[in-house]
Amino acid sequence: MPGRWIGPGRADSCSAAAGDAMPRKKSEDPEKALRFREAALPFLDDTYTLARYLLRDAADAEDAVQECYLRAFKHFDRYRGPAMKPWLFAILRNVCRAEYARRAGTPTSAIEDAPECAEQAPLWHEDQETPETQILRKKDSDTLRQLVAALAEPFRQTFVLREIQNLSYREIADVTEVPVGTVMSRLARARAMLRFAWIAEEEQRK
Repeated sequence: MPGRWIGPGRADSCSAAAGDAMPRKKSEDPEKALRFREAALPFLDDTYTLARYLLRDAADAEDAVQECYLRAFKHFDRYRGPAMKPWLFAILRNVCRAEYARRAGTPTSAIEDAPECAEQAPLWHEDQETPETQILRKKDSDTLRQLVAALAEPFRQTFVLREIQNLSYREIADVTEVPVGTVMSRLARARAMLRFAWIAEEEQRK
């Protein structure tokens, strides 16, 4: 199953952008920067992938990732959990929400730069294999991207977090700030819409 949407040079570009979040002055804490690199940079490609699906533009995705890592570094001192990947995704989602509002020309409500730390809840019992995941492995990546990108938000966001980023229902609920039941409902609808899209595409090819 594809877990990235990085073209040639994208990873290097994002790495350089994320590097801007590191301290440049001697008065800043180099140990904090080192800890942040070790904790956050392994998820840089995943963060870019999500940003690309949410914003559907490479340049905007790179800008969003840079802003996400700047905010994450700013709040890293008080980070105690949940897991780093969902925490970064939650910050990125806030960044993308602000971008959506800016494009629409509507004012944004106050959004926290980073989510509050919380104890990790037990993971929801989930089936790991679905008809959709089987099809994902067979579909070429370009077709997959087109079908997923055509989904309405928030179904696209939920599907990407679950089927591509492999987050649990509970983690997705934390990232999107909705109940687990809502996550399950959105995911079911996203899968149904994709299933119909796949069937329609196969019919056109016959």
